[in-house]
Amino acid sequence: MTAVEVHSSTKAKRATSPSKAGKSKPNPKQSKPAAAPAGQSDTLSRSTKQDRILSLLSQRNGATIPEMMQATEWRQHSVRGFLAGTVKKKLGLNLTSSKSDGELRRYRIVPRHGR
Repeated sequence: MTAVEVHSSTKAKRATSPSKAGKSKPNPKQSKPAAAPAGQSDTLSRSTKQDRILSLLSQRNGATIPEMMQATEWRQHSVRGFLAGTVKKKLGLNLTSSKSDGELRRYRIVPRHGR
């Protein structure tokens, strides 16, 4: 057999071998949609995680990191990274934080004046 014949015969073997395309495994990375925290509307549970955080931050009192973690099912480092990387840098929103004695730090988006 020549090199061309060997190459073409291996292609034929591959074409006749059973394909894994017909078998589908459940994807463990696909998660169920997060349920909205108590007291919030159904539309909040159907929105993206980014929309959920932005709506929490747009409220008058803002939101704490645990509230954002519950709304998105993210871990603390992911929420903090989203606040710094997406909210502040990519979206360019004015993110402020405040902390009262004995309470958790609250983050909120404040509209910019003069623009």
